Amino acid sequence: MSIQRTSFVITAVLGVILAAHPVLAHCDTADGPVVAAAKVALAKGDVTPVLKWVEPEAESEIKAAFARVLAVRGKGPEAQALADQYFFENLVRIHRAGEGAPYTGILPAGTPIEPAIALADQALDSGNADQLVKGITHHVEEGIRERFARAAAAKKQADASVAAGREFVEAYVEFTHYVERLHSDATTSASHHAGSPGGEHKH
Repeated sequence: MSIQRTSFVITAVLGVILAAHPVLAHCDTADGPVVAAAKVALAKGDVTPVLKWVEPEAESEIKAAFARVLAVRGKGPEAQALADQYFFENLVRIHRAGEGAPYTGILPAGTPIEPAIALADQALDSGNADQLVKGITHHVEEGIRERFARAAAAKKQADASVAAGREFVEAYVEFTHYVERLHSDATTSASHHAGSPGGEHKH
């Protein structure tokens, strides 16, 4: 499969999955990548690992919060835990603000995320996209074939009665809108920001 074809499939299926199901958070979970970066930064005493997760204009706020946390962490285990949590909360809040997404707190470790996003993370961790491509292409094919079969069957009976005609129109609209959404998501840039059904995979 070519790189262009792979990009088409990945982008398209993410758009359809996220449009069809509620978007589950990813970067606002306790075991998400933002908090993981924060833990690395705190262990090193270096704010650099988290700066990539915030917009440039938010760097000064993050650096100031990081400095306050470092000053408190050495005052005992309880103080360290509170200080760390303060930093996690502020970092995630600012990261999500940069996405144009609301912040409602950090969700517990183990909070479910979208299967497609989990597959994407696993692909990056392993350095191999084969399972990601295989998994989501299956769902794309399944979705197209299911809607096609319904529309094709309804078309054969479309002229039998007004009710049958309306059933065909309903199936036709669902089928064509589905493939239109796939094509649109595959041929336009996926947005990191909230606001469009195809681009809203909040981290």
